Amino acid sequence: MISDQLDAPTRRPTLSEVLSALAASWDQPRISVAQLMTALGDRGLIGLLLILAFANVIPNPPGTSAVLGLPMLYLSWQLMRGGMPWLPRFLAARSFDIGHFRTVVSRAMPYLNRVERLLRPRLPAFSGPLAKKLLGGICLILSIVLVLPIPFGNLLPAAAIAIIALGALERDGIWIAGGVLFGIVSTVFMAGAIVVVTRALLRLIGMGL
Repeated sequence: MISDQLDAPTRRPTLSEVLSALAASWDQPRISVAQLMTALGDRGLIGLLLILAFANVIPNPPGTSAVLGLPMLYLSWQLMRGGMPWLPRFLAARSFDIGHFRTVVSRAMPYLNRVERLLRPRLPAFSGPLAKKLLGGICLILSIVLVLPIPFGNLLPAAAIAIIALGALERDGIWIAGGVLFGIVSTVFMAGAIVVVTRALLRLIGMGL
């Protein structure tokens, strides 16, 4: 009996468990991007991308997407290039107020707990090394759309990145494919919105002249 217990594999903590423990135990006023990466371990790059994406989905003060978008651009590029993740000093030192971080975690937990029960390894071709590079390119495009100065324009691309990141963390190809499809639809929608707004502004300018 004791031998069987010793031989049993240790269960890997879920992402929600890691984030909850980190938010509860952190005793400093701010937490940096580098500290988050270290705490998340081998899930650091994609896990941090997920956190930043979710932070863009919830209501935030104006301009937040531009602040959070820069790390997302860089992390997506790192995912696209493959290899070991590396952060430049100016990005690694970027920090968040621990109160805001705890708010993001507490708001994410109900959704993340439900999603984690649905995720499981499926369609491995969608989560292999080459697929992750392609996903990095898709997330990079979505991050560029996210940082554009469009009111509420960060919600759809951020949600798409969050879905892709969730699938990649648990190697769930169905969720990855769903996130990519949602990202394509979001990008097309945002492009259409930009065209409509641009045409409206040009008409107003023409009428003024």
